[in-house]
Amino acid sequence: MTGTDEAPAEPGRRKLITGPGILLVWLYGVMVVGAVSRSAVQISTDFGRAPLAYSLSALAGLVYGFITYSLVRGGERARKAALVCCAAELVGVLGVGAWTLAEPSAFPDATVWSDFGMGYLFIPVLLPVTALYWLRRSRAATEA
Repeated sequence: MTGTDEAPAEPGRRKLITGPGILLVWLYGVMVVGAVSRSAVQISTDFGRAPLAYSLSALAGLVYGFITYSLVRGGERARKAALVCCAAELVGVLGVGAWTLAEPSAFPDATVWSDFGMGYLFIPVLLPVTALYWLRRSRAATEA
């Protein structure tokens, strides 16, 4: 035991949750709880009403969970996985957001990503943009 509470990091694994990364993990963690809780209740009580919307909310929760895990895990491989997931998340938010505005009848109930995340204070559209910036910046910092 080294006398500190922190376990030694694996060689070559760079922490991603320093500085603003801590806020990203916290926000993604809140989104995991929100999206998974919402979809679990909706799927278990009224799935037939809006199966697409509820399934998309569950998918969003899984994506948020994987990104949270990747940020906490750290390392270059986790950073790349988080980058891919954040890009996919952004495509999903923009696609579903545009779809819900163009064809509201396709969604009898809202998803996490409806109207670009308006029901979640637009955090679903801002979060992947911020995370992509942070993850690319963290890569540049390791190369410098």
